[in-house]
Amino acid sequence: MTTDVTDEAIASLRDTADPRLRDLLTALIRHLHDFARETRLTQGEWEAAIRFLTATGQTCTDTRQEFILLSDVLGLSMLLETLHGHSTPDATESTVLGPFHMTESPVRELGANIDLVGDGEPCVVSGRVLSADGTPLPGATLDVWQANAQGFYDVQQPDVQPAGNGRGLFTTDAEGRFRFRTCVPSSYPIPTDGPVGDLLRATGRHPYRPAHIHFIASAPDHAPVTTHIFVAGDKYLGSDAVFAVKQSLVRDFTPTDDPSLAQESGVPNPFRHAHIDLVLERA
Repeated sequence: MTTDVTDEAIASLRDTADPRLRDLLTALIRHLHDFARETRLTQGEWEAAIRFLTATGQTCTDTRQEFILLSDVLGLSMLLETLHGHSTPDATESTVLGPFHMTESPVRELGANIDLVGDGEPCVVSGRVLSADGTPLPGATLDVWQANAQGFYDVQQPDVQPAGNGRGLFTTDAEGRFRFRTCVPSSYPIPTDGPVGDLLRATGRHPYRPAHIHFIASAPDHAPVTTHIFVAGDKYLGSDAVFAVKQSLVRDFTPTDDPSLAQESGVPNPFRHAHIDLVLERA
């Protein structure tokens, strides 16, 4: 019977020293075997799946993680975020890390410009990092990264963009505030020149992500949060290829016509302005 091999495979784990590893592998074997039985998986289909997974691994490089991309488009990354998200009601909601947090962001002063190319619509992003009770968190760390105005990250265009373009590592001031200059992000397609792109085409799905900026905010004695802000009005907000949009993270990038504020912020007038307070729950 087909259940015999399942029982034998699970029994083979009896001497696994790590109980969590034993539990994970037991569940994995049980669900994989049930999947094969339910779908009447053929040998040829399983061989095709092995080729797909092999190609996914071979596509990974130091600056590209195709397995994270696969996890994203299957909704698994977002599911894990939902399972292990914050428990404090007022804390900022988390969302996926994405496949392009592959290099360290350069340390920058508050107010610095992370758009080193300068070919997008000027924008100022400001906000605060707060504890869940509203207390400002001075000295909090804010890791920021985004695509350029054409929808590419620096690691995707090493011959076009300078290293660190669209990235910055900031420290909040005495009142927990941060501010930086950049360009308004654009929606963009995730990479489709690898196995994940083949999967999207085979299933009739588009590859686009709505315009966004990534953040990781962290502070002592608090749980870090990995999140985005999404540009309000983007046409892909309702069909993000990686299922990562949460309504609480959508922000207006407000057109601003204020010469004095533009001069203070170091941007040409008019410009766009987006604000978000990042609220951390205690560890």
